[in-house]
Amino acid sequence: MQTPYRKKETYIRPKADPNITPEKFAALGVKLKRMKEIDRPRLSEETKRLAAMGDFSENAGYQLAKSRLRGLNQRILDSEDLLKRAEIIAPNPDKNSIGLGHSVTVEVNGRIKTYQILGSTETNPMSGVISYSSPLGAALLGHKVGDIVSVALSDRVARYKIIAID
Repeated sequence: MQTPYRKKETYIRPKADPNITPEKFAALGVKLKRMKEIDRPRLSEETKRLAAMGDFSENAGYQLAKSRLRGLNQRILDSEDLLKRAEIIAPNPDKNSIGLGHSVTVEVNGRIKTYQILGSTETNPMSGVISYSSPLGAALLGHKVGDIVSVALSDRVARYKIIAID
């Protein structure tokens, strides 16, 4: 019988960005509760049922169920850690300069675009949500209406004129 072994985990996962909106915080809480109260007991029961079938070394179903349970436990730990370290993005009433949580309307190449600047865990560039650590988000932070911000892209420099801050 061959004893299974796990490879050493050489990849160290970076910590998730703690800046999240109140909506994302609430959604994470609901997801964590579902994983703990519904998913973990279901996977645990499946693992017990497959373990009762006998030899662990040749029981592929058991190995797969155990792997799924390990993955779920890791996601639970990651979610708990993120909720503990979370910094809620509070709406900033100061509309004079761009900050985290603001929506910014800019003009670039004759087109008007609106971006919301949030933490990196909530980004969705296709819907206009960008990270404060992205090149554009970092360049916009701290600027005021009327400023022109230059962002170096791979092949050119784009100029963004700030029209409005919401």
